[in-house]
Amino acid sequence: MVTIDGAQKSGSGTLVRYAVALATLLGQPLRVYNVRAKRPKPGLRAQHVSAIHACAELCQARVDGVSVGGREFTFVPGTRIRGGTFAWDIGTAGSATMLALGILPVACFATSPLTARITGGVFQDFAPSPYHLQYVLAPLLARMGVTVELRVIRAGYVPQGAGVIEMTVKPVTTVLTPLTMVEQGQVQQVTGIALASHLAERKVSERMARTCEQQLTAAGLSCRIERITDTTALHAGACLAVWAKTSTQCYLGADRAGALGRSSEAIGRYVAASLLADLTSGATIDRYGADQLALFAALAQGTSRYLVPRITDHLESNLWLAAQFGARGECRGHEVTITGLGLRRLRC
Repeated sequence: MVTIDGAQKSGSGTLVRYAVALATLLGQPLRVYNVRAKRPKPGLRAQHVSAIHACAELCQARVDGVSVGGREFTFVPGTRIRGGTFAWDIGTAGSATMLALGILPVACFATSPLTARITGGVFQDFAPSPYHLQYVLAPLLARMGVTVELRVIRAGYVPQGAGVIEMTVKPVTTVLTPLTMVEQGQVQQVTGIALASHLAERKVSERMARTCEQQLTAAGLSCRIERITDTTALHAGACLAVWAKTSTQCYLGADRAGALGRSSEAIGRYVAASLLADLTSGATIDRYGADQLALFAALAQGTSRYLVPRITDHLESNLWLAAQFGARGECRGHEVTITGLGLRRLRC
């Protein structure tokens, strides 16, 4: 049994989600204790419980101690990861995208394609935008051999949630191909989406987009941001996301959710500044994609290398966690090198 101290590194839910994913993929029993020990509210939250149960459903695992507030649990995976159509409802405004990221590595090695409809919070702080997953992470995974598509069915915000995303994954044929991204290249295009729900009279999507475009244009980058006015969400909210594609097939993005007291113009400036900072650093992936990509590189056959804007707590956590399951990763300056496990997909 692999035992993980959840107080290590970031001490966050990232360790929970990805430890369960790795245990599922490698068929190793798992015990996690000190769950989310460094967070203001330690223990499992609804989104973590949903992610664990989702992985358990995919591989017919046995679980114990998985409940909201739980500080320790065990997870004993089955031997087969099945595809198919699934629906999971977090029941709160917990991040639907985080749940999607928790099951995505597992779905990459399922015996058949997988479609998952996930209900929860969709746009919020401290969680990636679904647009980042679709337009930054998914193209990189395509280079590794996996096809991922994600759609926002309905926007959802704190505190009510009830947003819906749908993710479809076509698994890898045999193994994940490692990535080498050590040259940023030239930015070819910057694209984005400004979405606002029930805020048409305040022109929130237009103001976010216009401010961001002005900032990026002033820095020498042309940018095209789609404006979306939504009326399907249960209550008002907003999000701005942009992403850049370079001549060397690198993808970098930035996003920001709306919040009480946060102006549309402040959101536009923040997103533009975040993207520009990561591009200026010479990185080949943005600060958020850096830690997300690490887990897939740890599963690939061979060595992946990429440049990051900076070493974050989440990146350190994911490299440490992957090492507990046998992968090797290190950071030297801005370069991340990960030698993967060469996991092979079983088709039956």
